[in-house]
Amino acid sequence: MLAKRIIPCLDVAGGRVVKGVHFEVLRDAGDPVELAAMYEQQGADEIVLLDIAASIEERDTLLELVSRTSEKVFVPFTVGGGVRTVEDMGRVLAAGADKVSVNTRALAEPDLIDCSAKAFGSQCVVVAIDAKRSNGGWQVYSHGGRTPTGRNAVDWAREAVARGAGELLLTSIDTDGTKRGYDIPLLRQICSWSPVPVVASGGAGEPEDFRKAFDEGGADAALAASVFHYATFTVGYVKDYLLRCGVHVRLA
Repeated sequence: MLAKRIIPCLDVAGGRVVKGVHFEVLRDAGDPVELAAMYEQQGADEIVLLDIAASIEERDTLLELVSRTSEKVFVPFTVGGGVRTVEDMGRVLAAGADKVSVNTRALAEPDLIDCSAKAFGSQCVVVAIDAKRSNGGWQVYSHGGRTPTGRNAVDWAREAVARGAGELLLTSIDTDGTKRGYDIPLLRQICSWSPVPVVASGGAGEPEDFRKAFDEGGADAALAASVFHYATFTVGYVKDYLLRCGVHVRLA
């Protein structure tokens, strides 16, 4: 049985880690390189760094920050934000990322997924899906959760996998930053059929929320931000709790 993964997420804007609620009202949470190193020491299985302003500002990912972070952490490192071409992805990987997350540009140009998977392998390609409840289902949003696309989240997830995505990063805009738990119905809708790993994102407030994401939602990994950034609890504390609940996790 594969171990369930705990993944701290660093949402970066202006060179600093920030966190908000429903993707809005952002507040400072610290230096990304220092936080990444601290989370690795706590036992994080992976680190995700999302340059959340890159797509909105129509600029490239901050490669210098990626490079500095990769020099400090040795667990798998995923980077997203501002990746518009296969060449962009190559530059992010060359800067030290193990995987690259695509969202806004992949929605506009789905062939980016196919071409990236062919160039670097599906294991390097993460498709991030930001979804919000709509008409009995979930609609996909682009540009950091600001722009509705009209796409159904489950349909888009299926297409992304068919095109070569090696992992899905599934964020519920409705639960993001609320600390009321992950969107379990949304997770079930996608995890129930997905042949690739699904990372749950948006809403962690208690260690029990992680357990529910795994046992009830079917997620392969759970990503969280504010509960780690503001020291509600540590990665190690969550893993100890999960072990007591019978969830298989990797200890540092």
